[in-house]
Amino acid sequence: MNRKRARAALGLLLLLAAVGVEAQSDEAGYGRIVDAVVARYHLPGIAVGVIENGRIVYAATRGETVAGSGQPITPRTLFKIASNSKAMTTALLGRLVDEGKLAWDDPVTKYLPDFRMHDPWVTKNMRVADLLTHASGLPEGGGDLMLWPEPNAFTRQDIIHGLRYIEPGYSFRSQYQYDNLLYVVAGEVAAAAGGAPYETLMHREVFAPLGLSRCQVGSWSRDAVGDVAQPHYRKDGRNLPMREDGPTIPAITSAAAGGIRCDLTDMLSWAQNWLAPTPDQLKWLSSTQRQVLQSPHMLIPVSDQRRAWDHTHVMAYGYGWRMADVDGEWVVWHTGTLGGMYSMLALLPDRRSGFVFLINGEAEDARTVLGEVLTKHFTAPHDPHGVAWYADALDHQAAQRPVAARPPDASAATAVAPAAFPWSGRYRDPWFGEILLCPRGARVQWAALKSPRMHGTVRQLGSRYLVQWDDPAVDLDAWLDPHPGSPPTLAMTKLDPLGDFSSDYEDLHFERVGDCP
Repeated sequence: MNRKRARAALGLLLLLAAVGVEAQSDEAGYGRIVDAVVARYHLPGIAVGVIENGRIVYAATRGETVAGSGQPITPRTLFKIASNSKAMTTALLGRLVDEGKLAWDDPVTKYLPDFRMHDPWVTKNMRVADLLTHASGLPEGGGDLMLWPEPNAFTRQDIIHGLRYIEPGYSFRSQYQYDNLLYVVAGEVAAAAGGAPYETLMHREVFAPLGLSRCQVGSWSRDAVGDVAQPHYRKDGRNLPMREDGPTIPAITSAAAGGIRCDLTDMLSWAQNWLAPTPDQLKWLSSTQRQVLQSPHMLIPVSDQRRAWDHTHVMAYGYGWRMADVDGEWVVWHTGTLGGMYSMLALLPDRRSGFVFLINGEAEDARTVLGEVLTKHFTAPHDPHGVAWYADALDHQAAQRPVAARPPDASAATAVAPAAFPWSGRYRDPWFGEILLCPRGARVQWAALKSPRMHGTVRQLGSRYLVQWDDPAVDLDAWLDPHPGSPPTLAMTKLDPLGDFSSDYEDLHFERVGDCP
Protein backbone atom coordinates (compact mmCIF):
# COMPACT_ATOMS: atom_id res chain seq x y z
CA MET A 1 0.00 0.00 0.00
CA ASN A 2 1.50 3.37 -0.99
CA ARG A 3 1.72 6.29 1.44
CA LYS A 4 -1.30 8.10 0.00
CA ARG A 5 -3.55 5.06 0.30
CA ALA A 6 -2.21 4.32 3.78
CA ARG A 7 -3.14 7.79 5.01
CA ALA A 8 -6.63 7.49 3.52
CA ALA A 9 -7.12 4.02 5.04
CA LEU A 10 -5.95 5.21 8.46
CA GLY A 11 -8.34 8.16 8.35
CA LEU A 12 -11.24 5.90 7.43
CA LEU A 13 -10.43 3.45 10.22
CA LEU A 14 -10.38 6.32 12.70
CA LEU A 15 -13.81 7.43 11.50
CA LEU A 16 -15.21 3.92 11.75
CA ALA A 17 -13.87 3.58 15.29
CA ALA A 18 -15.11 7.01 16.33
CA VAL A 19 -18.68 6.55 15.18
CA GLY A 20 -19.02 2.83 15.83
CA VAL A 21 -19.71 1.60 12.31
CA GLU A 22 -21.87 -1.47 12.54
CA ALA A 23 -21.00 -3.24 9.29
CA GLN A 24 -17.69 -2.82 7.49
CA SER A 25 -18.23 -5.59 4.94
CA ASP A 26 -20.42 -3.37 2.73
CA GLU A 27 -22.90 -6.10 1.97
CA ALA A 28 -25.23 -3.50 0.47
CA GLY A 29 -22.65 -2.73 -2.22
CA TYR A 30 -22.29 0.96 -1.46
CA GLY A 31 -18.66 0.88 -2.54
CA ARG A 32 -19.58 -0.41 -6.00
CA ILE A 33 -22.12 2.38 -6.36
CA VAL A 34 -19.59 5.05 -5.36
CA ASP A 35 -16.91 3.63 -7.63
CA ALA A 36 -19.32 3.56 -10.57
CA VAL A 37 -20.24 7.23 -10.06
CA VAL A 38 -16.62 8.30 -9.66
CA ALA A 39 -15.67 6.46 -12.84
CA ARG A 40 -18.62 7.72 -14.90
CA TYR A 41 -18.09 11.36 -13.94
CA HIS A 42 -14.31 11.42 -13.35
CA LEU A 43 -14.72 13.04 -9.94
CA PRO A 44 -11.60 14.54 -8.34
CA GLY A 45 -12.72 13.56 -4.85
CA ILE A 46 -15.71 12.39 -2.80
CA ALA A 47 -16.62 11.45 0.77
CA VAL A 48 -19.71 9.28 1.37
CA GLY A 49 -21.46 7.98 4.47
CA VAL A 50 -24.63 5.91 4.98
CA ILE A 51 -26.76 5.48 8.11
CA GLU A 52 -29.12 2.56 8.62
CA ASN A 53 -31.48 2.45 11.62
CA GLY A 54 -29.53 5.17 13.39
CA ARG A 55 -26.10 3.56 12.93
CA ILE A 56 -23.38 4.46 10.45
CA VAL A 57 -22.85 1.36 8.31
CA TYR A 58 -20.70 2.75 5.52
CA ALA A 59 -18.15 5.55 5.28
CA ALA A 60 -15.65 5.92 2.47
CA THR A 61 -13.58 8.44 0.57
CA ARG A 62 -12.08 8.58 -2.92
CA GLY A 63 -9.71 10.93 -4.71
CA GLU A 64 -7.69 13.97 -3.72
CA THR A 65 -8.17 17.36 -2.10
CA VAL A 66 -6.52 18.89 -5.18
CA ALA A 67 -6.30 16.83 -8.36
CA GLY A 68 -2.76 15.60 -8.86
CA SER A 69 -1.57 16.75 -5.43
CA GLY A 70 -1.23 13.31 -3.89
CA GLN A 71 -3.18 14.53 -0.85
CA PRO A 72 -6.05 12.06 -0.37
CA ILE A 73 -9.56 12.90 0.70
CA THR A 74 -10.08 11.61 4.26
CA PRO A 75 -13.08 11.54 6.60
CA ARG A 76 -11.67 14.75 8.11
CA THR A 77 -11.36 16.63 4.82
CA LEU A 78 -13.38 19.84 4.87
CA PHE A 79 -15.77 20.52 1.99
CA LYS A 80 -18.00 23.47 1.27
CA ILE A 81 -21.45 22.17 2.12
CA ALA A 82 -23.04 25.18 0.36
CA SER A 83 -26.83 25.27 0.81
CA ASN A 84 -26.76 22.44 3.31
CA SER A 85 -25.75 25.35 5.56
CA LYS A 86 -29.39 26.48 5.49
CA ALA A 87 -30.54 23.66 7.78
CA MET A 88 -27.87 24.66 10.28
CA THR A 89 -29.10 28.25 10.14
CA THR A 90 -32.69 27.21 10.78
CA ALA A 91 -31.57 24.95 13.64
CA LEU A 92 -29.88 27.99 15.17
CA LEU A 93 -33.13 29.93 14.83
CA GLY A 94 -35.01 27.01 16.37
CA ARG A 95 -32.67 27.14 19.35
CA LEU A 96 -33.50 30.83 19.80
CA VAL A 97 -37.22 30.01 19.61
CA ASP A 98 -36.76 27.32 22.29
CA GLU A 99 -34.98 29.90 24.45
CA GLY A 100 -37.79 32.44 24.05
CA LYS A 101 -35.55 34.95 22.25
CA LEU A 102 -37.42 34.71 18.95
CA ALA A 103 -40.78 33.64 17.53
CA TRP A 104 -41.37 32.31 14.01
CA ASP A 105 -44.27 34.75 13.54
CA ASP A 106 -42.29 37.81 14.65
CA PRO A 107 -42.01 40.51 11.99
CA VAL A 108 -38.52 40.77 10.52
CA THR A 109 -38.50 44.52 11.22
CA LYS A 110 -38.67 43.77 14.96
CA TYR A 111 -35.04 42.65 14.71
CA LEU A 112 -33.89 44.56 11.61
CA PRO A 113 -35.63 47.98 11.50
CA ASP A 114 -33.93 48.87 8.18
CA PHE A 115 -35.24 45.78 6.39
CA ARG A 116 -37.30 46.62 3.30
CA MET A 117 -38.74 44.62 0.42
CA HIS A 118 -39.82 46.19 -2.87
CA ASP A 119 -43.47 46.23 -1.74
CA PRO A 120 -44.11 48.10 1.57
CA TRP A 121 -46.99 45.73 2.41
CA VAL A 122 -44.65 42.75 2.09
CA THR A 123 -42.11 44.51 4.30
CA LYS A 124 -44.74 44.99 7.01
CA ASN A 125 -46.02 41.41 6.82
CA MET A 126 -42.74 39.54 6.34
CA ARG A 127 -42.32 37.17 9.29
CA VAL A 128 -39.14 35.43 10.36
CA ALA A 129 -40.64 32.21 8.98
CA ASP A 130 -41.15 33.86 5.57
CA LEU A 131 -37.39 34.30 5.25
CA LEU A 132 -36.99 30.52 5.13
CA THR A 133 -39.56 29.10 2.69
CA HIS A 134 -38.56 30.65 -0.67
CA ALA A 135 -41.99 32.22 -1.16
CA SER A 136 -41.19 35.89 -0.55
CA GLY A 137 -41.83 37.13 -4.08
CA LEU A 138 -38.12 37.40 -4.93
CA PRO A 139 -37.40 35.99 -8.39
CA GLU A 140 -35.44 32.73 -8.43
CA GLY A 141 -31.89 33.50 -7.31
CA GLY A 142 -32.76 37.19 -7.08
CA GLY A 143 -29.78 39.28 -5.98
CA ASP A 144 -27.36 36.33 -5.86
CA LEU A 145 -24.76 38.39 -7.71
CA MET A 146 -24.25 40.18 -4.38
CA LEU A 147 -23.09 36.84 -2.95
CA TRP A 148 -21.13 35.17 -5.72
CA PRO A 149 -18.54 35.07 -7.20
CA GLU A 150 -16.40 35.45 -4.12
CA PRO A 151 -14.58 37.34 -2.86
CA ASN A 152 -16.49 40.54 -3.30
CA ALA A 153 -17.16 43.72 -1.33
CA PHE A 154 -20.89 43.30 -0.69
CA THR A 155 -21.79 43.29 3.00
CA ARG A 156 -24.87 41.95 4.76
CA GLN A 157 -26.03 45.51 5.22
CA ASP A 158 -25.72 45.96 1.43
CA ILE A 159 -28.06 42.99 1.00
CA ILE A 160 -30.60 44.29 3.51
CA HIS A 161 -30.53 47.66 1.74
CA GLY A 162 -30.52 46.22 -1.78
CA LEU A 163 -33.59 44.01 -1.32
CA ARG A 164 -35.91 47.01 -1.65
CA TYR A 165 -34.77 47.49 -5.26
CA ILE A 166 -35.25 43.91 -6.49
CA GLU A 167 -38.58 43.72 -8.26
CA PRO A 168 -40.78 40.76 -7.30
CA GLY A 169 -41.21 37.89 -9.69
CA TYR A 170 -44.57 36.78 -8.23
CA SER A 171 -46.91 37.68 -5.38
CA PHE A 172 -45.97 37.15 -1.74
CA ARG A 173 -46.44 33.58 -0.41
CA SER A 174 -48.03 32.41 -3.68
CA GLN A 175 -45.32 30.05 -5.00
CA TYR A 176 -41.88 28.55 -4.46
CA GLN A 177 -38.87 30.28 -6.04
CA TYR A 178 -35.50 29.49 -4.51
CA ASP A 179 -33.55 32.42 -3.11
CA ASN A 180 -30.44 32.89 -0.99
CA LEU A 181 -30.55 36.51 0.14
CA LEU A 182 -33.29 36.00 2.69
CA TYR A 183 -31.25 33.31 4.43
CA VAL A 184 -28.54 35.93 4.83
CA VAL A 185 -31.20 38.16 6.37
CA ALA A 186 -32.26 35.24 8.61
CA GLY A 187 -28.68 35.00 9.86
CA GLU A 188 -28.80 38.67 10.79
CA VAL A 189 -32.12 38.14 12.58
CA ALA A 190 -30.42 35.39 14.58
CA ALA A 191 -27.55 37.74 15.40
CA ALA A 192 -29.93 40.45 16.59
CA ALA A 193 -32.04 38.06 18.67
CA GLY A 194 -29.05 36.13 20.01
CA GLY A 195 -26.92 39.13 20.83
CA ALA A 196 -23.82 37.98 18.94
CA PRO A 197 -22.60 37.72 15.32
CA TYR A 198 -24.00 34.86 13.27
CA GLU A 199 -20.65 33.08 13.14
CA THR A 200 -20.24 33.26 16.93
CA LEU A 201 -23.74 31.89 17.47
CA MET A 202 -23.20 29.05 14.99
CA HIS A 203 -20.07 27.90 16.79
CA ARG A 204 -21.60 28.32 20.24
CA GLU A 205 -25.17 27.11 19.66
CA VAL A 206 -24.74 24.44 16.95
CA PHE A 207 -21.19 23.21 16.41
CA ALA A 208 -20.08 23.02 20.05
CA PRO A 209 -23.12 21.31 21.62
CA LEU A 210 -23.32 18.74 18.79
CA GLY A 211 -19.58 18.07 18.80
CA LEU A 212 -19.10 19.23 15.20
CA SER A 213 -15.49 20.01 15.93
CA ARG A 214 -14.28 20.34 12.35
CA CYS A 215 -17.09 22.49 10.94
CA GLN A 216 -15.96 26.02 10.11
CA VAL A 217 -17.69 29.34 9.51
CA GLY A 218 -16.28 32.85 9.59
CA SER A 219 -12.57 33.54 9.25
CA TRP A 220 -10.10 30.72 9.89
CA SER A 221 -6.61 29.55 9.01
CA ARG A 222 -6.37 26.99 6.24
CA ASP A 223 -3.09 25.55 7.51
CA ALA A 224 -4.03 25.53 11.20
CA VAL A 225 -7.24 23.62 10.44
CA GLY A 226 -5.71 21.54 7.66
CA ASP A 227 -7.10 18.92 5.25
CA VAL A 228 -9.24 21.23 3.10
CA ALA A 229 -10.66 20.14 -0.26
CA GLN A 230 -10.50 22.62 -3.13
CA PRO A 231 -13.17 23.00 -5.83
CA HIS A 232 -12.56 21.89 -9.43
CA TYR A 233 -13.96 22.30 -12.89
CA ARG A 234 -13.44 20.07 -15.91
CA LYS A 235 -11.68 21.25 -19.03
CA ASP A 236 -10.29 19.17 -21.87
CA GLY A 237 -10.92 15.99 -19.92
CA ARG A 238 -9.06 17.16 -16.81
CA ASN A 239 -10.09 18.26 -13.32
CA LEU A 240 -8.60 21.70 -12.70
CA PRO A 241 -8.70 23.49 -9.34
CA MET A 242 -10.60 26.77 -9.19
CA ARG A 243 -11.08 29.50 -6.58
CA GLU A 244 -8.42 27.92 -4.39
CA ASP A 245 -8.18 29.05 -0.78
CA GLY A 246 -5.41 31.29 0.45
CA PRO A 247 -3.75 30.88 3.85
CA THR A 248 -6.64 32.68 5.54
CA ILE A 249 -10.23 31.83 4.67
CA PRO A 250 -12.14 35.09 5.11
CA ALA A 251 -15.56 35.50 6.67
CA ILE A 252 -18.09 35.72 3.85
CA THR A 253 -21.39 37.52 3.48
CA SER A 254 -23.23 34.38 2.36
CA ALA A 255 -22.42 32.29 5.44
CA ALA A 256 -26.01 31.74 6.62
CA ALA A 257 -27.15 30.76 3.13
CA GLY A 258 -24.23 28.62 2.04
CA GLY A 259 -20.92 29.43 3.70
CA ILE A 260 -20.28 26.58 6.15
CA ARG A 261 -17.63 23.89 5.64
CA CYS A 262 -17.69 20.47 7.33
CA ASP A 263 -16.11 17.05 6.96
CA LEU A 264 -17.74 13.66 6.53
CA THR A 265 -17.39 12.80 10.21
CA ASP A 266 -19.30 15.87 11.35
CA MET A 267 -21.93 15.61 8.61
CA LEU A 268 -22.71 12.06 9.70
CA SER A 269 -23.00 13.26 13.31
CA TRP A 270 -25.28 16.06 12.12
CA ALA A 271 -27.46 13.53 10.28
CA GLN A 272 -27.62 11.20 13.29
CA ASN A 273 -28.82 14.11 15.40
CA TRP A 274 -31.95 14.20 13.20
CA LEU A 275 -32.42 10.47 12.73
CA ALA A 276 -31.66 9.11 16.19
CA PRO A 277 -31.24 12.02 18.62
CA THR A 278 -29.82 11.30 22.06
CA PRO A 279 -31.47 12.70 25.21
CA ASP A 280 -28.86 15.47 25.28
CA GLN A 281 -29.56 16.32 21.64
CA LEU A 282 -33.29 16.53 22.39
CA LYS A 283 -32.40 19.03 25.10
CA TRP A 284 -30.31 20.92 22.55
CA LEU A 285 -33.32 21.29 20.24
CA SER A 286 -36.83 20.33 21.28
CA SER A 287 -39.01 17.81 19.49
CA THR A 288 -41.42 20.67 18.77
CA GLN A 289 -38.85 22.71 16.88
CA ARG A 290 -37.47 19.65 15.10
CA GLN A 291 -40.95 18.98 13.76
CA VAL A 292 -41.41 22.62 12.72
CA LEU A 293 -38.17 22.65 10.74
CA GLN A 294 -38.91 19.45 8.83
CA SER A 295 -42.64 19.96 8.20
CA PRO A 296 -44.01 21.16 4.83
CA HIS A 297 -44.49 24.93 4.71
CA MET A 298 -44.48 25.67 0.96
CA LEU A 299 -45.38 23.32 -1.88
CA ILE A 300 -42.81 22.77 -4.65
CA PRO A 301 -43.92 21.77 -8.16
CA VAL A 302 -43.18 18.09 -8.85
CA SER A 303 -41.12 17.60 -12.00
CA ASP A 304 -41.91 15.00 -14.65
CA GLN A 305 -38.59 13.32 -13.89
CA ARG A 306 -39.40 13.01 -10.19
CA ARG A 307 -42.83 11.57 -10.99
CA ALA A 308 -41.33 9.03 -13.37
CA TRP A 309 -38.32 8.04 -11.27
CA ASP A 310 -39.73 8.31 -7.74
CA HIS A 311 -43.53 8.15 -8.09
CA THR A 312 -43.62 11.43 -6.16
CA HIS A 313 -46.99 13.07 -5.54
CA VAL A 314 -46.07 15.85 -3.09
CA MET A 315 -42.91 17.89 -2.68
CA ALA A 316 -42.46 20.77 -0.26
CA TYR A 317 -40.01 23.03 1.53
CA GLY A 318 -39.75 23.26 5.29
CA TYR A 319 -37.28 25.52 7.05
CA GLY A 320 -33.95 24.70 5.40
CA TRP A 321 -35.11 21.26 4.20
CA ARG A 322 -36.87 19.83 1.15
CA MET A 323 -39.21 16.87 1.51
CA ALA A 324 -41.20 14.52 -0.70
CA ASP A 325 -42.80 11.10 -0.91
CA VAL A 326 -40.44 8.78 -2.77
CA ASP A 327 -41.84 5.39 -3.71
CA GLY A 328 -44.33 5.83 -0.88
CA GLU A 329 -41.73 6.78 1.74
CA TRP A 330 -41.10 10.23 3.25
CA VAL A 331 -37.66 11.64 2.46
CA VAL A 332 -36.22 14.88 3.87
CA TRP A 333 -33.12 16.28 2.18
CA HIS A 334 -31.16 19.21 0.87
CA THR A 335 -28.40 19.71 -1.67
CA GLY A 336 -25.52 22.15 -1.91
CA THR A 337 -23.96 23.73 -4.99
CA LEU A 338 -21.11 26.21 -4.86
CA GLY A 339 -18.69 26.73 -7.72
CA GLY A 340 -16.98 23.35 -8.12
CA MET A 341 -18.42 21.66 -5.02
CA TYR A 342 -21.59 19.60 -4.70
CA SER A 343 -23.19 17.94 -1.69
CA MET A 344 -26.32 16.11 -0.58
CA LEU A 345 -27.76 15.09 2.78
CA ALA A 346 -30.86 12.86 2.78
CA LEU A 347 -32.90 11.52 5.70
CA LEU A 348 -35.57 8.83 5.79
CA PRO A 349 -36.98 9.62 9.23
CA ASP A 350 -39.34 6.64 9.48
CA ARG A 351 -36.39 4.29 8.93
CA ARG A 352 -33.92 6.34 11.01
CA SER A 353 -31.72 6.04 7.92
CA GLY A 354 -30.05 8.32 5.42
CA PHE A 355 -26.83 9.30 3.67
CA VAL A 356 -24.51 12.19 2.98
CA PHE A 357 -21.91 12.82 0.31
CA LEU A 358 -19.52 15.66 -0.47
CA ILE A 359 -17.83 16.19 -3.87
CA ASN A 360 -15.09 18.67 -4.80
CA GLY A 361 -15.77 18.84 -8.54
CA GLU A 362 -18.31 19.88 -11.15
CA ALA A 363 -20.83 17.19 -10.43
CA GLU A 364 -24.46 18.16 -10.97
CA ASP A 365 -25.35 14.96 -12.82
CA ALA A 366 -23.14 12.88 -10.54
CA ARG A 367 -25.03 14.21 -7.52
CA THR A 368 -28.38 13.46 -9.14
CA VAL A 369 -27.38 9.90 -10.01
CA LEU A 370 -25.69 9.05 -6.71
CA GLY A 371 -28.52 10.58 -4.71
CA GLU A 372 -31.08 8.62 -6.70
CA VAL A 373 -29.32 5.27 -6.42
CA LEU A 374 -28.66 5.64 -2.69
CA THR A 375 -32.26 6.68 -2.07
CA LYS A 376 -33.56 3.70 -4.06
CA HIS A 377 -31.53 1.40 -1.84
CA PHE A 378 -34.05 2.25 0.88
CA THR A 379 -37.27 3.09 -0.97
CA ALA A 380 -37.12 0.55 -3.83
CA PRO A 381 -34.40 -2.02 -3.05
CA HIS A 382 -35.44 -4.19 -6.01
CA ASP A 383 -35.20 -1.33 -8.52
CA PRO A 384 -33.25 -2.80 -11.44
CA HIS A 385 -31.79 0.53 -12.50
CA GLY A 386 -28.26 1.34 -11.43
CA VAL A 387 -25.75 4.13 -11.92
CA ALA A 388 -25.36 3.56 -15.67
CA TRP A 389 -29.11 3.61 -16.31
CA TYR A 390 -29.73 6.88 -14.48
CA ALA A 391 -26.63 8.49 -16.00
CA ASP A 392 -27.71 7.44 -19.49
CA ALA A 393 -31.21 8.83 -18.83
CA LEU A 394 -29.76 12.22 -17.91
CA ASP A 395 -27.56 12.20 -21.03
CA HIS A 396 -30.61 11.38 -23.13
CA GLN A 397 -32.55 14.28 -21.58
CA ALA A 398 -29.69 16.66 -22.33
CA ALA A 399 -29.55 15.48 -25.93
CA GLN A 400 -33.28 16.13 -26.30
CA ARG A 401 -32.97 19.72 -25.10
CA PRO A 402 -34.67 21.99 -27.67
CA VAL A 403 -32.35 24.11 -29.79
CA ALA A 404 -34.02 27.27 -28.47
CA ALA A 405 -33.07 26.24 -24.92
CA ARG A 406 -29.40 25.64 -25.71
CA PRO A 407 -26.64 28.23 -25.44
CA PRO A 408 -25.39 29.50 -28.81
CA ASP A 409 -21.93 28.62 -30.03
CA ALA A 410 -19.91 31.66 -28.99
CA SER A 411 -16.64 30.53 -30.58
CA ALA A 412 -17.21 32.87 -33.51
CA ALA A 413 -17.68 35.94 -31.28
CA THR A 414 -15.23 38.74 -32.01
CA ALA A 415 -13.88 41.39 -29.66
CA VAL A 416 -15.53 44.77 -30.10
CA ALA A 417 -13.21 47.68 -30.91
CA PRO A 418 -13.76 50.70 -28.62
CA ALA A 419 -14.36 53.00 -31.60
CA ALA A 420 -17.21 50.75 -32.77
CA PHE A 421 -18.91 50.64 -29.37
CA PRO A 422 -21.05 53.74 -28.62
CA TRP A 423 -22.17 52.58 -25.18
CA SER A 424 -19.03 53.11 -23.10
CA GLY A 425 -19.39 54.71 -19.70
CA ARG A 426 -20.18 54.22 -16.03
CA TYR A 427 -23.46 52.45 -15.32
CA ARG A 428 -25.29 51.84 -12.08
CA ASP A 429 -27.86 49.31 -10.87
CA PRO A 430 -29.60 50.24 -7.59
CA TRP A 431 -28.74 46.97 -5.81
CA PHE A 432 -25.63 45.74 -7.65
CA GLY A 433 -23.91 49.13 -7.80
CA GLU A 434 -21.60 50.51 -10.46
CA ILE A 435 -19.89 48.89 -13.40
CA LEU A 436 -17.42 50.29 -15.89
CA LEU A 437 -17.97 49.55 -19.56
CA CYS A 438 -14.77 51.11 -20.83
CA PRO A 439 -11.96 50.79 -23.39
CA ARG A 440 -8.94 48.83 -22.24
CA GLY A 441 -6.40 48.80 -25.01
CA ALA A 442 -8.00 47.44 -28.17
CA ARG A 443 -11.00 46.00 -26.31
CA VAL A 444 -14.00 47.04 -24.25
CA GLN A 445 -14.06 45.68 -20.72
CA TRP A 446 -17.03 45.10 -18.41
CA ALA A 447 -15.93 45.46 -14.76
CA ALA A 448 -17.94 45.54 -11.52
CA LEU A 449 -16.69 47.84 -8.78
CA LYS A 450 -17.93 45.70 -5.87
CA SER A 451 -17.35 42.29 -7.43
CA PRO A 452 -13.76 42.42 -8.70
CA ARG A 453 -13.77 38.91 -10.19
CA MET A 454 -16.57 39.95 -12.54
CA HIS A 455 -14.57 41.48 -15.33
CA GLY A 456 -14.76 40.41 -18.93
CA THR A 457 -14.49 41.38 -22.57
CA VAL A 458 -17.36 42.69 -24.67
CA ARG A 459 -17.69 40.70 -27.90
CA GLN A 460 -20.11 40.60 -30.78
CA LEU A 461 -21.98 37.52 -31.92
CA GLY A 462 -24.22 38.14 -34.88
CA SER A 463 -26.12 41.36 -34.19
CA ARG A 464 -25.78 41.14 -30.39
CA TYR A 465 -23.16 41.94 -27.81
CA LEU A 466 -22.07 39.48 -25.15
CA VAL A 467 -19.74 39.53 -22.17
CA GLN A 468 -17.22 36.73 -21.88
CA TRP A 469 -15.69 36.64 -18.41
CA ASP A 470 -11.90 36.62 -18.31
CA ASP A 471 -11.98 33.81 -15.74
CA PRO A 472 -14.21 31.02 -17.12
CA ALA A 473 -14.77 29.71 -13.58
CA VAL A 474 -16.31 32.98 -12.40
CA ASP A 475 -19.80 32.98 -13.88
CA LEU A 476 -21.95 32.27 -16.92
CA ASP A 477 -21.31 34.41 -19.98
CA ALA A 478 -24.08 36.91 -20.65
CA TRP A 479 -25.83 38.78 -23.41
CA LEU A 480 -25.43 42.56 -23.13
CA ASP A 481 -28.31 44.58 -24.57
CA PRO A 482 -27.89 48.39 -24.62
CA HIS A 483 -30.95 50.60 -25.08
CA PRO A 484 -30.85 54.23 -26.20
CA GLY A 485 -32.51 56.84 -24.05
CA SER A 486 -31.80 59.63 -21.66
CA PRO A 487 -29.92 58.16 -19.95
CA PRO A 488 -29.00 55.01 -21.92
CA THR A 489 -29.70 51.71 -20.15
CA LEU A 490 -28.31 48.18 -20.22
CA ALA A 491 -30.03 44.84 -19.78
CA MET A 492 -28.35 41.45 -19.42
CA THR A 493 -29.46 37.82 -19.76
CA LYS A 494 -27.71 34.47 -19.47
CA LEU A 495 -26.15 33.14 -22.66
CA ASP A 496 -27.37 29.72 -21.55
CA PRO A 497 -31.13 30.20 -21.00
CA LEU A 498 -31.17 27.24 -18.58
CA GLY A 499 -28.02 28.30 -16.75
CA ASP A 500 -27.59 28.58 -12.98
CA PHE A 501 -30.19 30.95 -11.55
CA SER A 502 -27.60 32.55 -9.27
CA SER A 503 -26.30 34.35 -12.35
CA ASP A 504 -29.34 36.60 -12.06
CA TYR A 505 -28.42 39.10 -14.76
CA GLU A 506 -32.10 39.41 -15.64
CA ASP A 507 -32.69 41.34 -12.40
CA LEU A 508 -30.14 44.03 -13.28
CA HIS A 509 -31.31 47.41 -14.59
CA PHE A 510 -28.29 49.57 -15.41
CA GLU A 511 -28.50 53.28 -16.18
CA ARG A 512 -25.59 55.31 -17.49
CA VAL A 513 -24.34 57.70 -14.79
CA GLY A 514 -21.13 59.09 -16.28
CA ASP A 515 -18.14 58.78 -18.55
CA CYS A 516 -15.32 56.30 -18.27
CA PRO A 517 -12.55 57.43 -15.91
